[in-house]
Amino acid sequence: MKQYDVLEVLREVRDPAKLALIVVQDEKGKFNATTLEWFMKTSFKPPMFAVSVAHTRYSHHCLNSFRYFNLCLPDTQQVEAVKLCGSLSGKDTDKFELAKLEYFPGKLSKLPIIKDALANFECKIISQVNSGDHTIFTGEIVYAWLDKNRSVMTYSELLS
Repeated sequence: MKQYDVLEVLREVRDPAKLALIVVQDEKGKFNATTLEWFMKTSFKPPMFAVSVAHTRYSHHCLNSFRYFNLCLPDTQQVEAVKLCGSLSGKDTDKFELAKLEYFPGKLSKLPIIKDALANFECKIISQVNSGDHTIFTGEIVYAWLDKNRSVMTYSELLS
């Protein structure tokens, strides 16, 4: 075993990391989807997820102005959509149209539920904490959707 730079070790051990899309809305009602690797379950009662979003991201702005998000676990067949959502800013781009993401309105806040995903979780933000150059937003899961015929995507699938 040898000591390495922290960021180098983190890049090496990221698999089998799962990927997600976070679906948000700005103050004008425009939807945005952003690729995330930093998310986790934080509670069973009530059920909650935490997501970490960089302060510089358009989605960060959206989360501060519209206090809901949908956490979507994309299917393995959605690699190109996940790449697109992680490489362009939603500030100037309609990622749903460009990535051809089909959706229907959710029950909680009408944010998009992505049809071809493994799962979608509709969350209401209950807290947030600054964490260096990111903010951790904690959302209580109010509604959950699942397609049992789908498989969850991992980071290595995105790179292949």
